[in-house]
Amino acid sequence: MTAADVPLVAPGQAEAEGAPQSAPGTGRLRERGLARPRRWAPYVFLAPYFALFGLFVATPIVLGVWISLHDWDPFLPSRPWVGLDNYADLFRSGSPIRANFWRAMRATALFTALSVPVLVTLPLLLALALNRRFPGRSFFRAMFFAPYVLGVAVVALMWRLLLDPHIGVINHLLGKVGLPADTGWTTAVPWVWVSLVGMTVWWTLGYNAVIYLAGLQNIHRELYDAARIDGATRWQQFRHVTMPGLRPVFVFVVTMTVLGSANMFGQAYLVTGGGPGSETRTTIMYIAEEGFRNFRLGGAAAMSYVQAFFLALVNLGMFVLFFGRGSDEDAQ
Repeated sequence: MTAADVPLVAPGQAEAEGAPQSAPGTGRLRERGLARPRRWAPYVFLAPYFALFGLFVATPIVLGVWISLHDWDPFLPSRPWVGLDNYADLFRSGSPIRANFWRAMRATALFTALSVPVLVTLPLLLALALNRRFPGRSFFRAMFFAPYVLGVAVVALMWRLLLDPHIGVINHLLGKVGLPADTGWTTAVPWVWVSLVGMTVWWTLGYNAVIYLAGLQNIHRELYDAARIDGATRWQQFRHVTMPGLRPVFVFVVTMTVLGSANMFGQAYLVTGGGPGSETRTTIMYIAEEGFRNFRLGGAAAMSYVQAFFLALVNLGMFVLFFGRGSDEDAQ
């Protein structure tokens, strides 16, 4: 090959013809290893989360399991290893804590069964109403959400004054209209359950409604227009457009409501004190009593993990029910 055979390229011709060019100085950066993709960069950004998760979630979980395997009294120097005895005491007949624990679990299950259906359906109806355009819509949205910003102590003490059997406003108003004025809203069954569920619904109704409302606004209006063109009624639009679009939101609301109801503590502790007798003493109340009043932290930790196991089973069943069935329907 001679010099005449070598094509001559004028300066700037490669750029004009669109030939790829390296950025100035890239070769030197590549030689130093600075232009390589930093695969560790995502982990640097995730490091703060992992640190907080390990400190406030993973460490307490591991420490709780360790405590549940000991006869743990924080005021005694020796904390003997008992293995799974703390768990076995919850199922062993004749155990002094077995009956109390399962009575508390029954109270928790009863409150959950009474409150969850109301806290799932009523906020959905409210969200459907607040999703429409009407004067004062923003005001009503704020009013229904406002109770949720109150602390549980404020809510419980306020309702305790309203529901007091002797000086409560509710019994006074019932007496004015000719109804019984001596109802034991905080002292008698089944009225204690009506009180606890009622105040909980009033307190948390707005939160679930806001979650539903956010889900409703993510459903495209074109789907409703197409359904109306096809002659779908309001019920058919709700069934075939609204509910499928709300499925992930619905599962989130149900899951969080079940977890919140199963961990109810403040309302019963401040309003009924677990009474009458131990009728409204929930599992969290009994765990707190065993751990911080009787100083049996090992047994209390074991109770908490047994309750967590049952809650995990319930949530797993809900995911299989909603998403498993939905997947089968989509496949068909």
